[in-house]
Amino acid sequence: MENKKQRNLTMILFIIYFCILIWIILFKMSFSFDELYRSRSINIIPFLGSIIVNGKLYINEIINNILVFVPVGIYTCMLKEEWPIYKKVSVAFFISLAVEVLQFILAIGATDITDLIGNTIGGVIGIGIFYLFTKVLKNKAINILNILASIATVGLVSLLSILLLVN
Repeated sequence: MENKKQRNLTMILFIIYFCILIWIILFKMSFSFDELYRSRSINIIPFLGSIIVNGKLYINEIINNILVFVPVGIYTCMLKEEWPIYKKVSVAFFISLAVEVLQFILAIGATDITDLIGNTIGGVIGIGIFYLFTKVLKNKAINILNILASIATVGLVSLLSILLLVN
């Protein structure tokens, strides 16, 4: 019974995270399509526009893409522990690919292979973090990760609420 409760909590936290992820990445924290910057571009050369900006090394966007997708890897492992690693990695890859394709179709951002690479790396790092937790914490890993994810989710929702109220 406890295991089912943990799984349900993980699923709820993942759904909240996923909705926030889509809202931030795809809709740029906007509530209206009219407010979105309309742009359609595609970059299929890795790291072309992300590394050099105005002649200077700029990797913040890549780091942010990696960090924002770490939870995808963690949640995938929590929900599908029995899956082989290639399936777990493919979840991050295909979520990222879907977001990039939707940005292009809806003309609401740049579709960039570098984002796809960074997001997938973030998912892989999340998978690594999950495996590290399970090695150290054994059967308590999912419980502790759910506690940490709950705290992070409340913090993120609170922060976003404050940002929305200020704007």
